[in-house]
Amino acid sequence: MSIDEIFEIDAVEQTLQIRTEPVQRRSSERLTTLLDAAASVVDEVGFARITTAMIAERAGASIGTVYRYYPDRVAVLHALRERAVQRFRARVADELRQRDPKTWWEAVDCAVTAFVALYRSEAGFRILRFAERERTPLDGDSDLDAGYFARGLAEVLAEEFGLPGGNDLIFRLEVVVEMAEALLTRAFATNPHGDDRFIAECRRIIHDYLAGFYGQSTAG
Repeated sequence: MSIDEIFEIDAVEQTLQIRTEPVQRRSSERLTTLLDAAASVVDEVGFARITTAMIAERAGASIGTVYRYYPDRVAVLHALRERAVQRFRARVADELRQRDPKTWWEAVDCAVTAFVALYRSEAGFRILRFAERERTPLDGDSDLDAGYFARGLAEVLAEEFGLPGGNDLIFRLEVVVEMAEALLTRAFATNPHGDDRFIAECRRIIHDYLAGFYGQSTAG
């Protein structure tokens, strides 16, 4: 399976929380505008204070337009998170293609680089932590969690770099995802560019953790 197939963005995911699925270009553009507005407001006021009225005002739309697509503010935030995760997948795939990693660590580091780049450039990317605050019944069935990404990355590492595949690798990559997300989120908690110390420490910790199971990462 190709990298594109493993990290392919599934467009249907973005409609999970939507009342009315947009079928026309204008509706699709309006939906994008609403999510862009939500991302901007999240960066300014955070998850707890955001309201549908704020989103509508920032988007230059009526409150009724928001409710046409989303039943409440929580649904908007979940949709924004789903979009952020999809963009993360796409960015990881781009990094893997562009860098053409020669070792398992270079491949894993592509994910770290993608996360850091999006935190620096993507409005509202902090929404990734939102699911820990407020959950819907759909969360248990979603493939947007650490397990989904770990399974995809495990397939890359097994096929391209000969790491033993299976549940152990997937589990360890889930651990890596959780550690990396926590450390990198902390890196950007007060610094929009990211605290380089936390970013560097994140790379060291996850490298050393995986190296303890799979040996030092060296090019063949």
